[in-house]
Amino acid sequence: MPQHAPTARICRDCDGFPMVAITTGTRHADGTRAILRITCPTCKGTGHTTPAALVRAGR
Repeated sequence: MPQHAPTARICRDCDGFPMVAITTGTRHADGTRAILRITCPTCKGTGHTTPAALVRAGR
């Protein structure tokens, strides 16, 4: 019988692309561009979300 791997849930906020690089328009002294690396705050840079059953419910 074939074994099916469980599919990881893709984050709905970042759509599986958890990190982006944004250029600021300025350049460093060596000529390279200054960039900001931003991670998704929902999945914290993993690209996947945890199932609702595993999230602790509380007040």
